[in-house]
Amino acid sequence: MLEFKKDLMKTNYLSVNNLKVSEELLSFVNKELLEDTNISAEKFWSGFDKIVHDLAPKNRELIKIREDLQKKIDAWHIKNKGKQIEIEKYKKFLIEIGYLKEEGQDFKIETENIDEEIANIAGPQLVVPVMNARYTLNAANARWVSLYDSLYGTNIIESEEGGSERYDPNRGQEVIKYVREFFDKYIPIDGTSWKNIAGLKIENYNLVILKDDYEYFLKDKDKFVGHRGDANKPTAIIIKNNNLHFEIIINPKAFSAAHDIAGISDVIAESAISTICDNEDSVAAVDSEDKIICYRNWLGLMKGNLKIQFEKNGKNLERKLNPDRSYISKEGKGLKLHGRSLLLIRNVGHLMTNPSIILKDGTEIPEGIMDAFITSAAALHDLKKKRNSRSGSIYIVKPKMHGPEETAFTNLIFSKVEELLGLKKFTCKIGIMDEERRTSTNLKECIRTLKNRVFFINTGFLDRTGDEMHTSMEAGPMIKKGDMKSSKWINAYENNNVDIGLKCGFSGKAQIGKGMWAMPDKMKEMMKEKINHLKAGANCAWVPSPTAASLHALHYHQINIFEEQKKIKNREQAKLDDLLNIPIVNKPSWSEEEINKEISNSAQTLLGYVVRWIDQGIGCSKVPDINDIGLMEDRATLRISSQHIANWIHHGITTEIKVMEIMKEMAKVVDKQNKSDIRYMNMSDDYGRSRAFKTACDLIFKGKEQPSGYTEPLLHLNRLKRKINQN
Repeated sequence: MLEFKKDLMKTNYLSVNNLKVSEELLSFVNKELLEDTNISAEKFWSGFDKIVHDLAPKNRELIKIREDLQKKIDAWHIKNKGKQIEIEKYKKFLIEIGYLKEEGQDFKIETENIDEEIANIAGPQLVVPVMNARYTLNAANARWVSLYDSLYGTNIIESEEGGSERYDPNRGQEVIKYVREFFDKYIPIDGTSWKNIAGLKIENYNLVILKDDYEYFLKDKDKFVGHRGDANKPTAIIIKNNNLHFEIIINPKAFSAAHDIAGISDVIAESAISTICDNEDSVAAVDSEDKIICYRNWLGLMKGNLKIQFEKNGKNLERKLNPDRSYISKEGKGLKLHGRSLLLIRNVGHLMTNPSIILKDGTEIPEGIMDAFITSAAALHDLKKKRNSRSGSIYIVKPKMHGPEETAFTNLIFSKVEELLGLKKFTCKIGIMDEERRTSTNLKECIRTLKNRVFFINTGFLDRTGDEMHTSMEAGPMIKKGDMKSSKWINAYENNNVDIGLKCGFSGKAQIGKGMWAMPDKMKEMMKEKINHLKAGANCAWVPSPTAASLHALHYHQINIFEEQKKIKNREQAKLDDLLNIPIVNKPSWSEEEINKEISNSAQTLLGYVVRWIDQGIGCSKVPDINDIGLMEDRATLRISSQHIANWIHHGITTEIKVMEIMKEMAKVVDKQNKSDIRYMNMSDDYGRSRAFKTACDLIFKGKEQPSGYTEPLLHLNRLKRKINQN
């Protein structure tokens, strides 16, 4: 595949020591990345050459271990086909082959120099494709979001004018009512309500609330922390609750304050506390051209100079990083609050290689190693100015690691990064994505290998389910996708992540995260459901937009998560036996209609995502499902859909012929859903010529043989072909 991919690159390679580097990547590193650092191009490439040739064989060895373990697991299930799985025998087998590791003594993580956004502030976390500068800037600036706008523009507030472009004053009043009632519950005034207050002022270091010619105070006076403007006529009031802030804007002249006696025109919620700038699942970066876009945007964030011009509603706009926010403290001194979300960078996992750099043996560089050095080098610029990480750390989220050997390898990679870049040991912090079965079942030992670096663990339902399906492909037919969330293993998985994190001392020191809300248009539903992530022990959880972040932030005012974690810490730990419970059906009794409906749902979602990935290079987008409900899709959702259908074909629940019939039918549905997109290329006009359609079919029909069920190898190859218009 290598030579073919090199041909597809259509780029010039330049020799640098023992490496061949694409000309454009070399230019970016030398002229942009290393500019204004104390590291010369010669020093960087000389050290990088030696390190990567040492690490690459280790990387390949780890991937080979994955393959060997999978073969052994497949063989065990084939040997025991038709038998009830006896958990003790199954565990013994997994221990014998080295899949399950012996759990060592208890320990606490020792990570130092962690920012307060990670350790002490519980709140929403955004994940944004770093390849898109506009989206990335939106996310970085989503630390502060208008709560009024978020409520007004979503289905939380119901009114007749909900879909109208005209301002609906009745809807506006419902928004104000919602916020005031929320304040009454969580920022209460002693003796009265926030409803119909007449004014706000600061006197003797306290917030004074005026109503009916009387003066009132907050029940907890310490929740008032500062203001902007004159003390007797402030333009903004800062409230703090559970380490999160609200800014109450006072502007009687604003139309939103027309019916407000106190002149309150808006409430700004501290929202996206941290943001993962994603270089992995949500981007379609397949060559040096694509990777440089990702790297350059991340570099701009770390330098603080990323900006973009664009047109919106006939106006030319510029977007750049927001400054910090300045106020007067209650004591009359200067008060500064961070104006931006704390930015983390998600690198790719250990599997993929990239044709941007060719090693001396003619193989492509492991992409994760390339990411590690380049994204960390970009962060050198922030370490000088400390505008992102005030504590002087670099936060790397590392996905798709399988077990302690691979997390230990990640530790080795970043120790080499620090050596080359002249960084203090453990400057590079690592977030562990608990989304692969061998990591879940060995989570404590995975954390141990990174105990001086780990700042984050989280659960990812979709990727984790995809790996569950692939690992146990031979065990039997999987239950329906919709039944997965109520299955024994998934409950154990979600609880185990929190249990282990708390046991290892994460509370008040590191993030325990939960996964994405995938329906950006259904905020009312999100507000009902996503508070459960806090009740489960998470001090951060993923949301799909700044609007969702401002709304989800309200949950962290409702629950003091650190107190909640103290309670959870005392519960019985999730059982390994439950975690290893394979979600299969011994004797499926589904009707043909049920089976076809399930496949149709998966096929439509799969096609809707793949067609954008292959034809337009869009790695994450809101894809309408079969019922035209917009769902945020990325490679994780693709992995579960393709593996599920592949499993059902393998076990005779359906046939390749039937699946192909459904795929063609769903391609017509997807074509119709995208008819307004001028860039869209229909699949159903000629199934044989549509590279997107062929790729989607390969993901299913070749799904069993894909490494760990990952979709990247097929997606990358076919996107490269599509970029040069090969069909």
